[in-house]
Amino acid sequence: MCGFAGLMAENVGALEVRVQSMLAPLFHRGPDDEGIWIDERMGLALGHRRLAILDLSAHGHQPMHSTSGRYVIVFNGEIYNFALLRKEIEAAGVNTEWRGHSDTEVLLAAFELWGVETTLARLVGMFAIVLWDKETHQLTLARDRLGEKPLYFGRIKGAFYFASELKAIRAQCAQDLQIDRDVLADYMRFGYIPAPRSIYKDIFKLHPGHLIQVSAAGVAGESRPFWSLVSDQTAELRSQLSQASDTEVLDLLDERLASAVGLQSFSDVPVGAFLSGGVDSSLVVSLMQAQSSSRVRTFTIGFEEEAFNEAPYAREVAQHLGTDHTEMYVKALDAAALIPMLPKIYDEPFADSSQIPTTLVSRLTREHVTVALTGDGGDELFAGYPRYPITANLWRKISKVPRPLRSAVASVLTHPSAADWDRLTGLLPARYQSSINGRRVNRLGQLIDSRSLGEMYIRLMSHWQPEENIVVGGKCTGFDSFPAQESDSIAAMRQWDVVQHLPDDLLVKVDRATMYSSLESRAPLLDHRIAEFAFALPERFLVREGVGKWALRRLLDRYVPSRLIDRPKTGFSIPLGEWLRGPLRDWAEDLLSPSRLVDDSYLDADKVGRMWHEHLSGKFDRSAHIWNVLMFQAWLRDIQSSECCGQTGENKEVFN
Repeated sequence: MCGFAGLMAENVGALEVRVQSMLAPLFHRGPDDEGIWIDERMGLALGHRRLAILDLSAHGHQPMHSTSGRYVIVFNGEIYNFALLRKEIEAAGVNTEWRGHSDTEVLLAAFELWGVETTLARLVGMFAIVLWDKETHQLTLARDRLGEKPLYFGRIKGAFYFASELKAIRAQCAQDLQIDRDVLADYMRFGYIPAPRSIYKDIFKLHPGHLIQVSAAGVAGESRPFWSLVSDQTAELRSQLSQASDTEVLDLLDERLASAVGLQSFSDVPVGAFLSGGVDSSLVVSLMQAQSSSRVRTFTIGFEEEAFNEAPYAREVAQHLGTDHTEMYVKALDAAALIPMLPKIYDEPFADSSQIPTTLVSRLTREHVTVALTGDGGDELFAGYPRYPITANLWRKISKVPRPLRSAVASVLTHPSAADWDRLTGLLPARYQSSINGRRVNRLGQLIDSRSLGEMYIRLMSHWQPEENIVVGGKCTGFDSFPAQESDSIAAMRQWDVVQHLPDDLLVKVDRATMYSSLESRAPLLDHRIAEFAFALPERFLVREGVGKWALRRLLDRYVPSRLIDRPKTGFSIPLGEWLRGPLRDWAEDLLSPSRLVDDSYLDADKVGRMWHEHLSGKFDRSAHIWNVLMFQAWLRDIQSSECCGQTGENKEVFN
């Protein structure tokens, strides 16, 4: 697990100094070692920061050269099936004299034997790869199938830059980067920035499961996929599974998940796991403990606010499984102390408020282990979100209503503004006023007027709606990112989540939070073979009687009594609404100052002000909308401060 950065340019000079400045802000991703390789003739510099997980010796040092010398690589991630690939390479007689036992060395040997695309198709793991081919003078960038590891790239003033985090590129190009207002509008909408764009013009994120090749002149071609979540094989497997019994399917899932957990538990450093007490993390820990001769280390975060506290559930699961369990309770003051660091940790505007407990539990976990397994991906792959069946049923009913009638009703609901509706609903008895308000009435009208399931679902997943025009001079993208096939509504929503919500929100949150503490996270449920299996499952193995993750729940029954698990889903959330009205209020009001918003000129100060006052009144919870604004404002202030002070990277001591 590491971080990398580099550039390719003609006549730029001082390549080593430039790549060193890019690596400095990535110290937290790899505190164990640093390496730089330069080809002055080609104008290429590769830099790497290492967090040693496999082969702790110098033989794991990067940038690493292949045996023949043809390839040079910088690599972030883990190849879980590297031992099997190594045996296949040895059987082919290509390389029997290994320098060490790192997966990076095996990866290079595989590229030499099978070529780039064939090798990528054979990998099981999480990875971001930059590979230089000395023969063809071609640079290849590749990212793992589900998007666990980040990879930014872009061409600025004739030079091609790439890095694990945006801050590394900013260290070299800060004065030449411009905020993209359209991207900012999408950020306000979702609370994260969807790939392939970044907050800056001309800087991009490589899509998960894609590769892109760059010429010796530093010109990138079009990115192309090397994997697809849904394929002809998916339909084939679904046909087979549709004939299988419940027990047969659970046995297959048990076998595959146990294999994934076993592969991801292998390490040369201590391994533990996050445990929330929910289905996904409990299942991962159950499989870990079943394969371990010692007690697995587990970690959880709790809250004093009972409605948000899942720590007691995690404790009960840990006691049943016999893990070595550690928990930490988070207070608003803990959040307040962490908040100033969030812009540096998350690197571009990011507003999933569970970033706070995730960062804190990562810090706690790193005090004991270097690798932590997580339950990420279970809800998206196995239909765990209640919104899936609810939205599918709603669309099924609404789509039967003739379009003209729907549009007429929608017009009645959306034509009056939210403020107008609030004045009307103010005439209702007090007990109805919190549940029937102007924004909800407007949102209902928009949902009724949706032209497709995709539009309805994306609206449900949005905070600030496109029509609100919160960003001055910015425009949201449309609704065409949703999968075209809508015959299986739940599958289409899951697929959109796996392609966008999972990699651009949830996995960004986990990667940055864990890497900030130099902790490697691994997600067995995101083994691509598990993902393919999940999307081949007939719906009866996903949702029964309106409850999702049927297969995972019934598999977990084999390890943990259902009474410890069966409860309403709460998610890994914090009491943000209450904190913003209380201990975080002064910090928030400083960032939401109308004069500051006007001076910055990115956001509509009046709309932000109205939303903030609505939240402070206690009548409505607008914390999701406000947090999006606050995280952008905090990020903007941070980069403005860094640029004013001439700081392009973080001090290494911040991460020690």
